[in-house]
Amino acid sequence: MGHYVAVEEDVHLYVEDIGEGKPVVFIHGWPVNHKMYEYQFNELPKHGYRFIGIDLRGYGQSDKPWSGYDYNQMADDVKGVVDAMELDNFVLAGFSMGGPIALRYMARHKQQGVSKLLLLAPAAPSFTQRENFPYGMEKKDVDGIIDNLNTDRPKMLEDFGGMFFGSDDVSDVFKTWFHGLGMEAGSYSTIHSAEALRDEDSFEDLSSITVPVESFHGKNDQICPYEFSGELQKGINGLKVVPFENSGHGLFVDEKEKFNQELLRFLGE
Repeated sequence: MGHYVAVEEDVHLYVEDIGEGKPVVFIHGWPVNHKMYEYQFNELPKHGYRFIGIDLRGYGQSDKPWSGYDYNQMADDVKGVVDAMELDNFVLAGFSMGGPIALRYMARHKQQGVSKLLLLAPAAPSFTQRENFPYGMEKKDVDGIIDNLNTDRPKMLEDFGGMFFGSDDVSDVFKTWFHGLGMEAGSYSTIHSAEALRDEDSFEDLSSITVPVESFHGKNDQICPYEFSGELQKGINGLKVVPFENSGHGLFVDEKEKFNQELLRFLGE
């Protein structure tokens, strides 16, 4: 069942709500939408879980306002969904850009309603390199992405998709479908979110996490390097990292069976 939730007077988010049981709220990555979790919302309801997938503002079937793509506003949007749907005792899962948004929700809204946190190839604690953090892209690389979004967005997303998966088993047809998810986003939405990824970080959010937390991360991730999760361990007490030896950034497809097994284990613990 799909819902539209008002998070501001003129901004409505699309939320997919499937199954019954303990809620698991999924935040997607840049520049796709909740449909990236297809092989999870096919599976979780079989095991007594309620899949809730949010299309962030600017993405998928949600409204696409000009502004509001910083981490604070995105986290506030998640809270708007949580409040409107009266969610409590739920697991919050964030992939890639959804990782820092989940972390900001935890810090900014005092972990409201969250019983466990799951980070999936997170773009955190910083997507770009900075002093004492030599991992990830340089800011000038993200500037190049933004330039290419302004000149040939379909080609830029195709090139980005070429870095996404680490398994030769991911079909060209699947990659074409996945590319289409990115094209559903607003052009300016992808640009403004890329600016947030370039400029913002999560370092100050980490100490606020007190619920059980794990990070699933591909060893061959070319977009959010595996080292990101090692750095997160320094700031989040008790964080467990689950390595995916044969995955790139798209671990939810690269090692789909392992991903779902580890997901169900984490949810059931």
